[in-house]
Amino acid sequence: MRYTITALLASVLLSSCGKTAPTNHSSGVEPVEVSDALSEFQAALERAEALSGLNAMTGLGAYDPATPKGRLSGMILAAKDNIHIAGLPNTAGTQALEYFVPLKDAPVIARLRAEGAQFLGKTNMHELAFGITSYNTRFGAVGNPYDPGRFAGGSSGGSAAAVSARIVHAAIGADTGGSVRLPAALCGIIGFRPTVGRYPGEGMTPISHTRDTAGPMALSMSDITLLDSVMSGQPQITRPADLSQTRLGVVRETFYRNLHPETDRLMDEALARLEAAGVTLVEFEMPEISALNAKADAAIATYEAVEGLQAYLAAYDTGIDFFELAARTQSPDVNPLFAGLAQDADGDGLPDGITSKEAYDVAMGHRATMQVLYAKYFKTQNVDALVFPTTILPAGPIEGSVQTVELNGERMPTFPTYIQNTSPGSVVGIPGISLPIGLTVDGLPVGMELDGPAGSDEELLALALAIELIFDPLPAPGSVQ
Repeated sequence: MRYTITALLASVLLSSCGKTAPTNHSSGVEPVEVSDALSEFQAALERAEALSGLNAMTGLGAYDPATPKGRLSGMILAAKDNIHIAGLPNTAGTQALEYFVPLKDAPVIARLRAEGAQFLGKTNMHELAFGITSYNTRFGAVGNPYDPGRFAGGSSGGSAAAVSARIVHAAIGADTGGSVRLPAALCGIIGFRPTVGRYPGEGMTPISHTRDTAGPMALSMSDITLLDSVMSGQPQITRPADLSQTRLGVVRETFYRNLHPETDRLMDEALARLEAAGVTLVEFEMPEISALNAKADAAIATYEAVEGLQAYLAAYDTGIDFFELAARTQSPDVNPLFAGLAQDADGDGLPDGITSKEAYDVAMGHRATMQVLYAKYFKTQNVDALVFPTTILPAGPIEGSVQTVELNGERMPTFPTYIQNTSPGSVVGIPGISLPIGLTVDGLPVGMELDGPAGSDEELLALALAIELIFDPLPAPGSVQ
């Protein structure tokens, strides 16, 4: 998909040149010439056009000269196409919502704008966020900037690719089962999933109200902590943790199973670096977690998605109902799922879904058990966070990976293979962050995740600030060097 900077957009840009942006005196930020900010915005538009083959963007916006000055002045962002930006279509990656244009920003977007952020536009994603490759039939598959023939991950694949390719300074994704951390790992950037509820959740196309959350994606921890501060309304975390006082849990049976050889190699090197920096690694097992997660994950998501999407489509006056949404899905892994969700066997005019209320209640019980177990292990093992590879293998090829991928000589189901490590923390609702730790011999990024106890967002960010310093920055993708 290609985008052209139209004459209309150019006129909007040029009409504001030479003006001075208003000053937010409470922020202490000095006024800047809007023409400087316009030049940077124009450059971002040109980068988006030059790299349109990645299919990272679904739509471009215009520079807003009325944006107040603040802590984010000069920062150009993009947002996943299931987070509302007033005046831009919010497709959620599906043709059925292509003409739905929200009238108001989502609260997280409003907070970012209030601090001076400019939004370049909306980013591509897996259709309705139900997948991890961002192979999107309507808007095109999102390519990985490190190898455009491989996928960017998902479902926030466009956000990850736009940051990785240096189209924008940072982006906002949304994470239900790994959708911020997973593409961040595959594209060589940082992705943070907060404790559910840290950021306001309104104005987002839902999957699961117990698990959905927005999350910042960026190239540096300083940008992650700044965005987190604005989105949460809390002070920015600026002081790194003391690694000599840090204990990290290594749970091999659960999170180190069947690793790709290069992921295994880079994680071994990463753990050695952590120990050399003074971190104490604590090896233990959490034997119940994988089985409990398998019983809770899909059941919760599929049940809550039906209820949540029905309410969302009506509340925001989208003009369609759940049945039309399902019928118009196009991606080969999403359409069959929604066909099942939209069955109405009892003829009551409501979708039956594929998970009963009784099965959902059982799954929520498993989730509650997982929450208790996670809290117990963090406490009894006296660890600040768990550390593990974000994904067990690097990005796979776009073609041929919709249903299965090759791992260690076998064809494995794509979705559960990639979310093996991101799913449990998502179900529990705890914070997690993925940091890049190196490139494979084929030049593909590998990410390392840290998961902390519920509500430990500040401590986890401080830990990530410290750990970022012991790893070399990844080189920019060849396409943008």
